[in-house]
Amino acid sequence: MENLDDEIESILYICREVSVYKIPPLKANEGHRAQDWGDLASPLWKGRLRIIENSAGVALQFEDATTGELFAKTPYDPQKPSVEAVLDSSRYFVVRVEDSGKKAYIGFGFAERTDSFDFNVSLQDYTKRYFATQNPPSPTTKKDSFGAPTGPKKDYTLKEGQTFSISIPGRNKEGGASSLLGSSTSNSGSAPSGGAVPLLPPPPSANKRR
Repeated sequence: MENLDDEIESILYICREVSVYKIPPLKANEGHRAQDWGDLASPLWKGRLRIIENSAGVALQFEDATTGELFAKTPYDPQKPSVEAVLDSSRYFVVRVEDSGKKAYIGFGFAERTDSFDFNVSLQDYTKRYFATQNPPSPTTKKDSFGAPTGPKKDYTLKEGQTFSISIPGRNKEGGASSLLGSSTSNSGSAPSGGAVPLLPPPPSANKRR
């Protein structure tokens, strides 16, 4: 029972038939192109591809579709992806395989674009889960239901004795600024008693008769 977790495997993706190709060395500053692999109708190998997840991580396994014999295997690390799409097709990829410390690059392709699409989605879903576990959200950055960060709310109300002044263009500078909480002196007259600021009248209506 101690090694039970190591024995549990999840199949993230399976394709019954993929074609594997020997590919030429990558040219400097250029991506891989499937058209450079020669006759795509004559692959180096055909078999199934599975993406397996267990406690050790995720791996791509190329296996015989009948016997399950392993042809090639490579771990998949989202921080250093071992799979690269080619530039000239959505059905072909290049994968870095490792064996006893040795690395090699092989090309592989899908017969159907839907298989290629599902393959991409499987890797993307795992990548999202991987980074979510590596960088869990901090309680201090937890957001409320509206998506706004939670935290102490700021009080913008004016305290007793505080005033907020604004300058109105066109007024005589000698008249001073108007206070929202109190009246200010003006050469044109005095403010109403009680310190309240009179409400400005609404703008004239365009249909108002003179």
